[in-house]
Amino acid sequence: MKEFIKIHSRDNVIIALKDFSVGDVIEVEGKRIIVLNDIEKGHKIATEEIANGTDIIKYGYPIGHATADIKMGEHVHVQNVRTNLKDVFDYNYNPNLIEQLPHPNRNLTFNGYRRKNGDVGIRNEIWIVPTVGCVNGIAEQIIREFKMEENPTDIDGIEVFKHSYGCSQLGDDHESTRLILGDIALHPNAGGVLVLGLGCENNKIDEFMISLGDYDKSRIKFLSSQSTSDEVEDSKALLKEIYEQIRQDKREPIPVSELRVGLKCGGSDGLSGITANPLVGYFSDWLISQGGTTILTEVPEMFGAEQILMDRCVNPEVFDKTVHLINDFKQYFIDQKQPIYENPSPGNKAGGISTLEDKSLGCTQKGGIANVVDVLKYGERLHKKGLNLLSSPGNDLVATTALGASGCHIVLFTTGRGTPFGSFIPTLKIATNSELATKKPHWIDYNAGPLAEDKTFDEALEEFVDKILRVANGEKAHHEKNGFREIAIFKTGVTL
Repeated sequence: MKEFIKIHSRDNVIIALKDFSVGDVIEVEGKRIIVLNDIEKGHKIATEEIANGTDIIKYGYPIGHATADIKMGEHVHVQNVRTNLKDVFDYNYNPNLIEQLPHPNRNLTFNGYRRKNGDVGIRNEIWIVPTVGCVNGIAEQIIREFKMEENPTDIDGIEVFKHSYGCSQLGDDHESTRLILGDIALHPNAGGVLVLGLGCENNKIDEFMISLGDYDKSRIKFLSSQSTSDEVEDSKALLKEIYEQIRQDKREPIPVSELRVGLKCGGSDGLSGITANPLVGYFSDWLISQGGTTILTEVPEMFGAEQILMDRCVNPEVFDKTVHLINDFKQYFIDQKQPIYENPSPGNKAGGISTLEDKSLGCTQKGGIANVVDVLKYGERLHKKGLNLLSSPGNDLVATTALGASGCHIVLFTTGRGTPFGSFIPTLKIATNSELATKKPHWIDYNAGPLAEDKTFDEALEEFVDKILRVANGEKAHHEKNGFREIAIFKTGVTL
């Protein structure tokens, strides 16, 4: 079993793959290193003398600079490392494009639902989408009574996606709420949707209806609770109409090229950039080579690795959109009078991540090596196949909701600390370490920990592809089995 890993030949640190004690001896490329501190798994150890002010190199790139002289064998972490990052930058486009990904097209299929507009879903569910948080309780009552009367076991589920917005919002906040809820209502994982309003909210049903554009009126229904004497009975009647239609829907073979997958991480640790994130990146490249689509988001966790992504943009137009993506998000921090680089989190630091560059260089590995074909605004839906970037914060619920709203069927969520949540689309948890997978088998859908032990990425990719296609075929992720389905909407302005 491996005891440590040196990620790149230029690195001046190694990553511990086990706990080390003071006095332990490590052989690194013929060099005998005596460990000077107790070191936890996932943390960094200096492989040479590093002078105060000198860059710490990991993944082949600086992750910050030393704030004191660091001895060979010493623990390299927050006590002696600081970020190199500053505020809004001017960037240059230095294309570093790949001509062909290293995966052949295997012409695989999955069994999905072909919708009337030609789009594809991997679930056939009924959803209630509240226009305003005031009707969350009514929606739960409607579903409870509907299930008692109909027992809808021949569809994949019936859910309400509760939120606290839809009223007392202005400007961008109001528009973001309507955009995200509209994206959810149009998502192909829903066989049918009831849009449930109150009647006095500023997210008006008639305006919401117009914002959907050309939608299937037999599958999306609307009800304003204040305009009827018995909103529960009337809503159940509409759900029955929807149910009678979608229960006839059948899965059929769909090319993998139509699969759209979101890439997300949360509760990261020192192994995230060594096991789970590179595996997801390997899968992203594989799916794109099959003609499919992936989306990378969490813009604040691109800071420090953004130039790498910019150089992979397919043309100057996409490069310019990426520059705006990064600098606009930095400006958001500045406008709120908050530090741009107040990251990583306490849990990240406990797992061995020292600076935002450290986190970002690991985080962006989920995007593999593919070229960046487009950049999406928050709430915008996909236009192009391939690797896309999406504007969203790093917050787990907000970012995962944004990925689903953009059109993703599935989110791959890597984690070193663990989390039970799931979004309105299947959200697969990939453990960075085997200890987490063993401790939380009811949370974790795939264990990437063996990649730090003896498994190769090619071996893991075959298993991983099989797991994802099984979920696309209808196998439930753990959060779906547990009944954990949530959405969260990005808010930036005032509340009236």
